[in-house]
Amino acid sequence: MMVKKLKDIVGQRWVITDRERMIDYLTDETAASVKPKPASELALVKPANSKEVSGILKLANCERIPVFPRGGGTGLCGGAIPTKDGIILSLERLKGIEIDKDNLMAIAEAGVTLKELVEKVEEQGLFFPPHPGDESAQVGGLAACNAGGSRAVKYGVMRSYVKGIEAVLPTGEVLKLGGELLKNNTGYDLMHLIIGSEGTLAVITRVILRLFPRVAASATMVIPYNIRRDAINAVPEILQSGIIPLAIEYMDRISVEVSSEHLGLEWPCKTGTAYLMIIVEGQSEEDIHSQCERISRICHRHHGLEPLIGITRKEQDKILKIRSNIYSSLKRDLADTIDIAVPPASMGKLMEAIDRVAERYGTTIPMCGHAGDGNLHPALMKDLVENKRGNLKKAKREIYQETVKLGGTMTGEHGLGRIRIPDVDIFLDKKRLELMAGIKKVFDPNGILNPGCIIKCDK
Repeated sequence: MMVKKLKDIVGQRWVITDRERMIDYLTDETAASVKPKPASELALVKPANSKEVSGILKLANCERIPVFPRGGGTGLCGGAIPTKDGIILSLERLKGIEIDKDNLMAIAEAGVTLKELVEKVEEQGLFFPPHPGDESAQVGGLAACNAGGSRAVKYGVMRSYVKGIEAVLPTGEVLKLGGELLKNNTGYDLMHLIIGSEGTLAVITRVILRLFPRVAASATMVIPYNIRRDAINAVPEILQSGIIPLAIEYMDRISVEVSSEHLGLEWPCKTGTAYLMIIVEGQSEEDIHSQCERISRICHRHHGLEPLIGITRKEQDKILKIRSNIYSSLKRDLADTIDIAVPPASMGKLMEAIDRVAERYGTTIPMCGHAGDGNLHPALMKDLVENKRGNLKKAKREIYQETVKLGGTMTGEHGLGRIRIPDVDIFLDKKRLELMAGIKKVFDPNGILNPGCIIKCDK
């Protein structure tokens, strides 16, 4: 009966119950060792607009059927995996996009991919600053998960660019929050509650995003170091110099070599065991040259070796491609990758603590991350699972505990999803969890929307 009612809402073609046809919607990019198992009885539904989303949610709420909103499936914490029998709600058909050049805004429906957004924005000679990573990610998911990425050091995360949203509540009402506004101080900010809620409070169907004029020039620097501590210690001085790079990334040699081999490319930097990848931008080639010179002097004072500088688009794209591919290249041998963040000046101490954890468990933990904003991604390898049952969980908790000691947080950009919940007690006290559960209850009284994500107390 439910399937027939869903077909009445969206049309027969857009309701799928054949398991084979929904395989790609049952998973995300979470490592296999910690990936949740999808439920057995599911219907995949693909609405075309917010009205159809409203109809689906009204039906599901009335019948107490779980609903799992679905974007591009690029998440790394199991947040989009349907773990209970119910409805997978794919927003992929919501493809409308327009650019308001006068107000420097983009109005994009939830199913627009990051790639499509960037292309449309660049056609108008404009620039969308955040670049959270995989360009197949969808706008609705980027907002729902408050995605970050390498550019956050200069431009911030998605929350900084979302100026308005259209969202459908679990009870079916359509909310329009914010707008093409730079200031809005009217009442509680419900929009920012929904941003970052990982599909647990409402289904985002449209997003208004702030844009900027396109920069004239950029360059990508790779500065090699023989000692990781020297690389990390250079970062605060770079930021204190008045230069705010587009990105300051840390990578170790193990990670870049595995990534390069996986892509069939050659890592261009032959020296060093640790690297800073720094992207700078400016309004002229002279401006770029000046910034690169100043950064090179700072890095040299911290024992940096001869920098490699990519100026052409081809050179820069090659370096960025290798950096962006690190997770994919390690994934086969990966048990989990975590997403901790500390105050940027404490990143070196955190890495040294993780080395001690690795030594205790007889493993190697490759590390890369966003050095400019203190967001680190340690790669926990499968040998933690193979050596002794339970070592993966123990090692993670020890790393989380070291993170707390340094004033850090459990997740800087990936979110909690489902797989981080067992360790969330290290970071969130009872009162905060109670408040979060209360907010969830107000938005979603019957607990149908993405149950099991973020908090344990979904009904």
